[in-house]
Amino acid sequence: MAANLAKLSGLLRPALVPLTRVCVRRDAGQLPRLFSTLRLSPAAPSPAPPLRSPASLHLQPRYAVLHSLQPLLPGLTRQPIRSLTYYSLKYGKRKTVKSVVKRFLRLHCGLWLRRRAGYKKKLWKKMPARRRRLRQHVFCNGTQTKLLDKMSTSFWKRRNWYANDPYQKYHDRTNLKLEKSRRPRSHQPYTHQEL
Repeated sequence: MAANLAKLSGLLRPALVPLTRVCVRRDAGQLPRLFSTLRLSPAAPSPAPPLRSPASLHLQPRYAVLHSLQPLLPGLTRQPIRSLTYYSLKYGKRKTVKSVVKRFLRLHCGLWLRRRAGYKKKLWKKMPARRRRLRQHVFCNGTQTKLLDKMSTSFWKRRNWYANDPYQKYHDRTNLKLEKSRRPRSHQPYTHQEL
C-alpha cells in the first residue's frame, strides 16, 4: 500500500508543479500587506483570499508596475563582478580575468591602452568631433594600471613580436626620466678630528 502511494505521488508531482507556482505567486504578493502592520490579538481567523489565475495577477496595476520594472532592478542593484581566481582548482595557479584581455592592450613598458567609454553607443546624436575623439585610444591611469596588472598573469605581460604591429614603436618609452639622475659622487671618506 505504501509503495503504491509513493508511486502515485511520483506520478502526480509533475502535474501539481504549476498549481504550487500559482499559490507561491499569490502568497508572495500578499507578504508586504501581511507584515506591514502588527496584529496583537486576532479575533477570528481571516478567510483565505480567493484564488486568482496568473493572468489576472498581471492585469492588476500593482503587479503591472513590478512586472515592468523587474528587468531593470538587477542592473540597478548589483555591480558587475570580475572575480579574480587566486588559486585555480586544477593547477593551483592564478587565473587571468578574460574581460581584461579582451578590452585592454598592455604595452611592454607597463602602460595599458583602452577605448573611450561609450565609443559605440548612440553615435547618431553625437557631433562629428566627439565621434572622432571617441575613436581614439587612451592610456589608463596609475590606479587602473595596477589593478589590471593584478588581474592578468605573466603570460600577458611578456613581449610579443607581431607582424605589422601598429603599436611596435610604443612598447618602449624613450626620452623618459622616471627618477632624478644621480651623478656618482666623488668618494670623500669621513675624517674624524680629535679635540
